[in-house]
Amino acid sequence: MVRERLPGAVYLLMAVQALSLCTAPLYFLTGGIVGDALAPRPALATLPVACIIVATALTVVPVTRAMHRFGRKRLFLAGALTNGAGALLAAVALAAGSFTLFCAAGVAAGVSIAIAQQYRFAAIETVPPALAGKATARVLLAGLVAAWLGPELVTWGAFAEALPLAAGAHPAQGAFIGGFLLLAVIAATTMALVALGYRNIAPPGAESRGSARPLRTLLASPLLRLAIIAAAMGYAMMSFMMTATPLSMHSIDGHSLAETKWVIQSHIMAMFAPSLFSGWLITRLGHRRMIVLGTLAYLGCLAIAASGQHLLHYWWALVLLGVGWNFLFVTGTALLPQCHTPAERFRVQSLNEFAVFGCQAVAALASGWVINGFGWPVLVWLSAGMVAAVLAALWQARDAAPDVAAEGL
Repeated sequence: MVRERLPGAVYLLMAVQALSLCTAPLYFLTGGIVGDALAPRPALATLPVACIIVATALTVVPVTRAMHRFGRKRLFLAGALTNGAGALLAAVALAAGSFTLFCAAGVAAGVSIAIAQQYRFAAIETVPPALAGKATARVLLAGLVAAWLGPELVTWGAFAEALPLAAGAHPAQGAFIGGFLLLAVIAATTMALVALGYRNIAPPGAESRGSARPLRTLLASPLLRLAIIAAAMGYAMMSFMMTATPLSMHSIDGHSLAETKWVIQSHIMAMFAPSLFSGWLITRLGHRRMIVLGTLAYLGCLAIAASGQHLLHYWWALVLLGVGWNFLFVTGTALLPQCHTPAERFRVQSLNEFAVFGCQAVAALASGWVINGFGWPVLVWLSAGMVAAVLAALWQARDAAPDVAAEGL
């Protein structure tokens, strides 16, 4: 059993991740509601959230390549700057009642999220392979802070209702303006922490020694496919259901904004609270059993979501959705280093991130169309296909051993 302590760099990355992750819950809480008020057609209500996810998917590969060339620190600083600029643009968009500008702000947020997703890989680089799961879980644990802080920015942002900037805004969106102004302050704090505290673990390009295998050869590994599919389908189902939840709860079923916020906050806390022990569970149970536990949590989520649309149905379903996401995403990330050599690190990471956020983007785009056109029950049943994909990959990798090329590193 691994008992080594994690280095201080992991805890710095936890702090930076806690601030960076505030972006997603704030946009996910407000995006569907703002879209419902400003979009020219109801089917476009979730487009602002979809813009975030599409931008993330389209930039993960360029971001990974840029980190390979310039080092992670420069890109982390650029990500925080982009996040702050996007937050200010979102505030202006709400003040002007501009759906187009709000979607543009979502694009900026998506770019910053693509960069922030690399914090977990930066943490893995500071530890030996046996501690990869623990380091990943610790960094993702920072999401507990974001789960509370991100949506709470809307409450604290009520001060903006008295500002001239909010004079022409929709009455319900004054607090949203303040929330995005506070997010800009958080982004500035993130920049300061990265600038003063983070150092690149290795010189850019140091891992390029040795030859990298072609993608076709890499993807022939059932274990690599399992790692990518577990993370990608886990993220896609979470995005599919979570993106639709505020719209389904608040705009369709008539639940209050406070109730909707509680469900989203609980969901995001459930996404990250298991990080207190998921790294330990990976060490004790192994990757495959953890993926099985993640799929069981998702099946429980679907069973509850299909049984009704009262407040507690939403709450329990979204909590189980968060737990399942954690088990699948943390385990998929921790399994990835067993499937590549150091020379292949950025290649495999960019492939993984493109698959994860590409699937998430498709799910988010489809979410608004499905919830408006067919309703919550159909959305729930469609989610079952994503669980089936994980189970199929798990079956294919049932006898697979860690990659021999990577094992001796």
